[in-house]
Amino acid sequence: MIATALGFLSNTVTDDVDARLEKFFTERTTLARSYGAQYPLLWDAARRASEGGKRFRPLLVMRTHDELGGKNHEAAIEVATAFELLHTAFLVHDDLIDHDDTRRGLPNLAGGESLRGQAAGLATTESELWGETSGILAGDLLIHFAQSMVARIDLPHPQRLALLDCFDDSVFVTAAGELADVALSAGLENADLSRVLAMSSHKTASYSFRGPLRAGAILAGASSETLELLDQYGALVGVAFQLRDDLLGVFGNEAATGKSALNDFRENKATALVAYARTTASWSSVEHLLGEPNLTEEEANLLRGMLELCGARSYVEVLISGHVGDACGIIAASSLPATLRDGLIAVAHASADRDA
Repeated sequence: MIATALGFLSNTVTDDVDARLEKFFTERTTLARSYGAQYPLLWDAARRASEGGKRFRPLLVMRTHDELGGKNHEAAIEVATAFELLHTAFLVHDDLIDHDDTRRGLPNLAGGESLRGQAAGLATTESELWGETSGILAGDLLIHFAQSMVARIDLPHPQRLALLDCFDDSVFVTAAGELADVALSAGLENADLSRVLAMSSHKTASYSFRGPLRAGAILAGASSETLELLDQYGALVGVAFQLRDDLLGVFGNEAATGKSALNDFRENKATALVAYARTTASWSSVEHLLGEPNLTEEEANLLRGMLELCGARSYVEVLISGHVGDACGIIAASSLPATLRDGLIAVAHASADRDA
């Protein structure tokens, strides 16, 4: 687990961030009661959507800040919490885009609200609309309040602007990656390997690794050289993390991942696995199964078997190892504090070697 790789601060940081999240959701839910019966229920659903995650983005903020000698502990908790809210928002929106109704083995926000609508007597079409509406609004609200949380931190003006720029970049680049993901999967653009890897970097690395690391370093008053080094590391580990997600999306244990191992095939997701497979002669025999909304487990196994046979799975494993190796090399050769170097090297390996 990535959180475990971050070491002894994990429990304390998780407790601090969880307490801040609880305060945030309690305040919002209380205010929402003035605006009808459904609004506080939406905030309750958003609170549940934030539960059960790895919390590694907040841990990256806090560990980087502390190990670089930062003294802005309360500000670091605010920024760490903001990144967790942003993560929740992106998951809620991503599930809508991917037509997923489960997350971590349970109904996700939109899926849960759709079920609540059905239980209240709504027809299928109306309950699905209710779920989608709830997901869109909840994600939008969480993005807004995450940014508001960063903007309200009491810091010197240049430092606060640098934090806002970091957060803005995370949102801006991630949205670009999400849009590219859909464009490549839909066939609006050619899903070759270079484009898929760029999309993976934009969609995941920016807000999951580069942003939290940079934010923690900014709070600690780190040099521009340190910020650049952490950017390079974060970009590499972020791609490795997404590539592992792609493998888990089709080869993973659903009980561990909490998500269907059919959806990536059914949605014709643009992954490095498929991009590589398309360069091989044998892939054409099964490619017609991609994007089939009613794909069966038997058909999915045909696709998995071909991804193995044509070398795509092995190729992606090599890509992951290469990105992790390069990231660790950058950190090992740096002048970062030894405990931070060791932690980031452990994080790089944990990002690539996981089952969920």
